[in-house]
Amino acid sequence: MSTKSSKNILIIQTAFIGDTILASQFAYQVSQEFPGAQIHFFLRKGNEAVIQNLPFITRTWIWDKKGGKTRNLLALIKELRTIDFDFIFNLHRHFNSGLVSAMVRAKEKIGFKQNPLSFLYDKKVLHQIPDISAMGVRWHEVQRNLKLLQMAKPDFNISENAKDYRPHLPVSEKNFEKVSSYTSVGEYFVMAPASVWFTKAWSEHKYQELCAELSKRAKVYLIGGPDDAPLCERIGKGLQNVENLCGKLSLLDSAALMKNAKRVFVNDSGPLHLASCMNAKTTAIFCSTIPEFGYTPLAQDSVVIDNGKMSCRPCGLHGHKACPLGHYKCSEDIEVSRVLATIN
Repeated sequence: MSTKSSKNILIIQTAFIGDTILASQFAYQVSQEFPGAQIHFFLRKGNEAVIQNLPFITRTWIWDKKGGKTRNLLALIKELRTIDFDFIFNLHRHFNSGLVSAMVRAKEKIGFKQNPLSFLYDKKVLHQIPDISAMGVRWHEVQRNLKLLQMAKPDFNISENAKDYRPHLPVSEKNFEKVSSYTSVGEYFVMAPASVWFTKAWSEHKYQELCAELSKRAKVYLIGGPDDAPLCERIGKGLQNVENLCGKLSLLDSAALMKNAKRVFVNDSGPLHLASCMNAKTTAIFCSTIPEFGYTPLAQDSVVIDNGKMSCRPCGLHGHKACPLGHYKCSEDIEVSRVLATIN
């Protein structure tokens, strides 16, 4: 049961953009359980756009890890120490986030056991990958995070359906206006083919074939950062009805574009979570990583395509710059026809 509160609460998540997006659902649930609380969110520089301006976030603390990583961290800690927090929730499992938890004052500190400084927490939870609930349901990362809230509020029940916990984005009318010229064409597809990790991205020639087929049915927009532009140029080369928007849209603009797409096609990467926020129709292609890790799409109409059980899969929790065995069958054996069949 929620109770009135004027508490100060600090949430820490300094991992990658996808983890930060998923953590927005945790922050939302905290705001529901502690109405009126001042919710502070500590994250790494570059991820602030997906948290700033959320109505339930009071202040965003941005850690610049470039040009004086440790100095910048200690300066933030010094400032945070001027606030008396009621709770610190650390969703990250690495040393630096543990240091923030350790050095900032709070009545109760809660985090995952895997953090090397978790011995300083008041309460801790084991972060398991994969993680299976008591009812035999595979937990998503959003549900794993919510276990920390449950430690502070034992009466907080976690739904067995991860799709009840779509993350939040501060997408505004301004973002929808930015993409209005693209969305006004009628039906369109959105494709985000890039990934930081080679083995988490479906093969380039597969995306080329998919793009060619999609462009016969409707407009295709290729999205990504500026560094992804050459890849998307190659994928759309020589095709009519295809437009490369890499570097032209912000993260929030890209999310706005996804919302009403006929279908969004993504890897196991950040854009997948943008699509979840917008409840966009999503086809997520998993190559070296597996759905059991708990980072699958949360849109109501979402499908995961993968190559099933393989003796070499998964080859790691994240990804590699190349297939360790050289064949990359977890990608190569996924037929384009299977991906196309997800269009309804």
